[in-house]
Amino acid sequence: MFDFDTDVIARSWEYLFLTGMAFTLKLTFIAAAGGIVLGTVLAMMRLSSKKIIALPASLYVNLMRSIPLLLVIFWFYFLVPYIGAWMTGADEPVQVGALSSCVITFILFEAAYFCEIMRGGIQAISRGQVAAGYAMGMTYGQTMRHVVLPQAFRNMLPVLLTQTIVLFQDVSLVYVLSITDFVGAASKVAQRDGRLVEMYLFIAVVYFVMCFGLSRLVGVLQKKVSIVR
Repeated sequence: MFDFDTDVIARSWEYLFLTGMAFTLKLTFIAAAGGIVLGTVLAMMRLSSKKIIALPASLYVNLMRSIPLLLVIFWFYFLVPYIGAWMTGADEPVQVGALSSCVITFILFEAAYFCEIMRGGIQAISRGQVAAGYAMGMTYGQTMRHVVLPQAFRNMLPVLLTQTIVLFQDVSLVYVLSITDFVGAASKVAQRDGRLVEMYLFIAVVYFVMCFGLSRLVGVLQKKVSIVR
């Protein structure tokens, strides 16, 4: 600790943030957007009265929520190329790539969690409002689009953002595929300069500041968007 070198951070500032953090934020945004869209579809499927629609969605959500994300990343990266070759009849494994694997994996995995958030938000809307939509001549799709989903999104916005913060932390797992996210960039600098303590401590501080600050903002937002009943 007497040889603690903060200059290694200053020397690598641009690489850490313009390359590493930029990728982390980009993957977080793409996975959150894709996860919310797919999660909303899954939530509506789970709420369907038809078992042929609700059961597959329920099985998918329960499966994804029961296994570690790291295992899903490995499965998709190593197994999907062979599954793709089997389905297409190709002689060689289908090339998916580490980046594409991570994007698809995170969207599919996070969709299961966003699905449960959206399902809770939809179920929290009074059935009377749904009945009112039908009384006005709206179809099921119109009622969901114009009456239920806008209110559900507003009610669940703080929870959706909280899950996005968790997703932001989980993105660091792409390091296992040698992708240069923020943790991967810092690790490369640490190995190159032999400054593991400084860099890993810096990673912890950055994640704490960003996640704690975002959590406080979510708390403020929750008070502003809450609907008085």
